Order: sequence, then structure tokens, then C-alpha cells
Amino acid sequence: MEQIGIDRLAGLVAFSRAASLGSYSAAARTLSISPSAVSKSIQRLEERLGFKLFARTTRSLSLTPEGLILHERALRLLRDAEEIEQVAAAVRGEPAGPIKLAAPGPIAIHVLAPKLALFRERHSKITVDLRVNDTISDLIQEGIDVAIRIGDPQDSRLIARKLGPNRAGVFASPSYLAKRGLPRRIEDLENHECVNVRHYSSGQLLRWPFQVGNRTVEILPTAGVAVDNTEAVAIAVASGAGIGLSPTYVAAPYVARGELVPVLNKYWADRGAITALWSESRRGNPNVRAFVAFLLEIFKDTSPGDGGIADPSLDAR
Repeated sequence: MEQIGIDRLAGLVAFSRAASLGSYSAAARTLSISPSAVSKSIQRLEERLGFKLFARTTRSLSLTPEGLILHERALRLLRDAEEIEQVAAAVRGEPAGPIKLAAPGPIAIHVLAPKLALFRERHSKITVDLRVNDTISDLIQEGIDVAIRIGDPQDSRLIARKLGPNRAGVFASPSYLAKRGLPRRIEDLENHECVNVRHYSSGQLLRWPFQVGNRTVEILPTAGVAVDNTEAVAIAVASGAGIGLSPTYVAAPYVARGELVPVLNKYWADRGAITALWSESRRGNPNVRAFVAFLLEIFKDTSPGDGGIADPSLDAR
């Protein structure tokens, strides 16, 4: 009987995730299992219940009327289980066990990943699961303990802690500047090749923000090269394709190697804030407390990893 109870709970978890996320594959990613395991778990649950939970087609997954009723109750049950787990973690007090993190690619690669060894040295009993993803929609439903996002959170169920500004700078390669010269004013960009990033979701090219006195102005440069990935911008600019806008934490290693040079420094502007998010239910979780404290430490500089490249005094006069 005990094994049947555990198996049913696993089925409810798989069903709840699949219903909330809209696919078996998305549910599988959050549960760190295969889509086939999710499918089999839900199938066994349906067999026990005696009715179908999903109306499946080759392209969509929708709840049946019975599935809709069960989903609401399953969410309630799993929220209670989540609260029990978080209370147990708080009682334990010592940071230990898994922590699931989520962050956009550039921050995950250039800020978090290089610091994970240090975090594990301090908290060897915590195992880290970092999800590099820009599109996680529901941290609570997907089981994320702490997420890092750019911009203000829209979910009132989440606790938010600002880590620092998302500083964007303009860069070019030494070889490009040797051929085309150094822009000294924002208007000079009209006479230069530019590399821009295209928003993956909207397809629109990014408007570049600059700080002019007390005002933030935005321009849309004519781009000879457009990509939909910020890392690709830095690589293209370092190869001599033109001048590009990049987060300072992405550009920092290229600057350190002499592959990129900061330009128009005195006009650089912030593109929103970098924020840590976690659910109210995890407020007392020692793993979350330990990692948020660690984040505040590594983000204590306004632009983590920028190596001083955001210093306006570096701009040519």
C-alpha cells in the first residue's frame, strides 16, 4: 500500500507539471526525467482513476473536464507538500541538499558558472542544478528555488532582491578601430558598421540606450550584422564586424584578452536591473538564504566581472 501511495503521488506530480506547462517534454525537463517517464506515470494514473486526464493530439495537449477538476485539486495537494518540505528545510537549519537555479544564458555563463566552485567550497552539502533558460514562466510550478532575471518581476507571489544594474556598453575590436577610427560622439555611429541583436521572441532589433546628461536616449543603428544572441554579438564584434552593444559582463573576458575595446564610455547606460527571485514559500529555506547571500556578494560591484571597463575615464577624449 505504501508503494502504491508513492507511485500515485509521482503520477500526480507528473500530471500537474504537464498540465501547467502544456507538454510532457516541458514537464520532463523540470522533473529531470524523460518525457516517456512522464507519459508512463500519467498513463498509470489514468488507469487507476478510470478516466482520461488529457485530450491529446499530435500538436496539442489539453485537459479533459475530469482532468481540469483533478488538476485544481492536485495543485492544492502539491502546494501543501511544498510547504511541508520547506518547513522541514527551515527546521534543519543547515544548508544541504539540492538547489535548483535558473538564469539567462549570458548571466549563467559569465557570472554564475565561474563562481559555482567557490559556492560549493563554502557549502559542500548543497548540490547545484543550474538551468540556463530565458523562458521559464512559472518558477513555483517548475520547482525553481532561485531565479535571476533582468527587469522587475510581475508575479506578486515572488520575493525580489535587486542585485545590481544591467550595464550595457559599446565595444569594437582594435583592428576595426584601426581601419575606421574611434567614434567620439553618439552621432558618429551613423558612419560606422554596427552589429545588433534581434529579440528572439519579437524579431525586433534592439534600440541602444545612452545616457546624455540627465536623459536616456535610444537609437536604432543601421546594422550590417544582426544576430539573436548576445554572445554572438561579442564574437562578431571581436572579429572586426563592427561596433556592438553588449552587457559588460559578456564583454569583460574579451576586453581582458585585448579582443575588444570599450568606446563611448561616458554615454553608457543601464538596461534595467538584475534581480534575484524566489517564492514566498522558500523564505526560510537555508539553501535559498545561503545562495541569495552569495549572489549579493558576487554582485556587489555594479557590473560583475566588468574588470573596470565601465569606467568613463577610459573613454578617449
